[in-house]
Amino acid sequence: MSAELSAPASGGRTPTVIRVLVLATFVVILNETIMINAIPRLMADLEVTERAAQWVSTAFMLTMAAVIPTTGWFLQRVSTRRAYAVAMGVFLAGTALSAVAPSFAVLLLGRIIQAGGTAVMMPLLMTTLMTVVPEQDRGRVMGNVTLAISVAPALGPVVSGMVLQIGSWRWLFVLVLPITAGVTWLGLRRLENIGEPQAGAIDWSSVILAALGFGGLVFGLSRFESDDLTSPALIAGAGSALIALFVFRQLRLQRNGTPLLDLRVLLSGTYAKALVLMSIAFMSMLGSMMLLPLYLQNIRGLNPLQTGLLVMPGGLAMGLLGPMVGRLFDRFGGRVLVIPGSVGIAAALAGFTQISMSMPYWQLLALHILLMVSLATTFTPVFTLGLGALPRQLYSHGSSMLGTLQQVAAAFGTALVVTVMSARSSGLVADGIDPITAHLDGMRLAFLVSAALALIVIAAAVLLPSRAPAVPEETDELDTAIPELVKS
Repeated sequence: MSAELSAPASGGRTPTVIRVLVLATFVVILNETIMINAIPRLMADLEVTERAAQWVSTAFMLTMAAVIPTTGWFLQRVSTRRAYAVAMGVFLAGTALSAVAPSFAVLLLGRIIQAGGTAVMMPLLMTTLMTVVPEQDRGRVMGNVTLAISVAPALGPVVSGMVLQIGSWRWLFVLVLPITAGVTWLGLRRLENIGEPQAGAIDWSSVILAALGFGGLVFGLSRFESDDLTSPALIAGAGSALIALFVFRQLRLQRNGTPLLDLRVLLSGTYAKALVLMSIAFMSMLGSMMLLPLYLQNIRGLNPLQTGLLVMPGGLAMGLLGPMVGRLFDRFGGRVLVIPGSVGIAAALAGFTQISMSMPYWQLLALHILLMVSLATTFTPVFTLGLGALPRQLYSHGSSMLGTLQQVAAAFGTALVVTVMSARSSGLVADGIDPITAHLDGMRLAFLVSAALALIVIAAAVLLPSRAPAVPEETDELDTAIPELVKS
């Protein structure tokens, strides 16, 4: 039986349960980007092609997209400690398997298992935070969360570059193992259960539809970098069709069953606006984050470690600014942060459209820091406003939907910029332009597309309120607002 906390933590201190979950989330998210620099080593050691080696990242993203939709249901059915133990135990198993993998297929399996554990941690952290932290402190605590989840991806490529300078790619997993084990042990010692698990059977049809639908959509989008656009479009279309069936199934289960992903979260206008803003911002951000290393390494000739060091200050600035942004949100609300932040995102991406063979590195560094700082002033308030507009019973489902759409947005943003860049550069090469100039021009156009997407972020930011509106305590009070889309 779980021990329910009688009241949220207050008094300006971050609850222990949040500190532990932030630390664990930092470790698993660091691992998500730590393999970026290892592709050449994998190709040589395991005798695979570059396209095959890329699957260590693609499979991770696919698994996240397939598993996250189930976390809303899962987190309501198990205690906090059990969810933490399952997530970290699965992640540990995947890390150990990857470290000793005798072949690429086993390494890929290990990465998939790792992703299964990672997929649970972020919704678990967000759901617990919204449950135990009072509304007046949520901005500050969410700012500390931002520090962890933004610094970790920035450090991943740098850490991997340093490790690969002196050792095998296996050390990327060997070094993570004792850290993960220590964090897991600490968590199991210090974590308390938050709330009581609810009874309810899982709908396996929904699980299959979610896995195939979201996984298929992300897989199709990830394949748009190939020359053949027909097959990826068909795969993405099939995934979208399965997602439509998944949505139809959830609407029926909301009437006479237990939905895997409760779509009543979308009845909150503030949450829906936050969801749109976060998805488009992620789409724009991930597209640009993929373009910048390509520019620095393929055009400017930097090695992976140098590239990681150049983009690290932006990631650190984003993370270190997070707590300050959180305190400003608690004091002044969201609009004074989100609107300037969204304008900063558009301005930074517009600046990247001016890249050239001779653009000073300090300008690139300044633009990247502007982008990361603007994202910090946007993400923390939007996360807090969106989830704060939901009743407590829907926190886990709201976190799950945010996480799922982030994966889809990341895949779509990457596919969009790669397709635009490739089409533009291929057309210029066909017209007789030299490949380097053509590639550079393709990158400029792709950054311009990302900047155009950021204009939608500004529009969504203007529509957001400064504070989350009052919400009903029970989800039953929302039932009357569900459209009669499905007859029971």
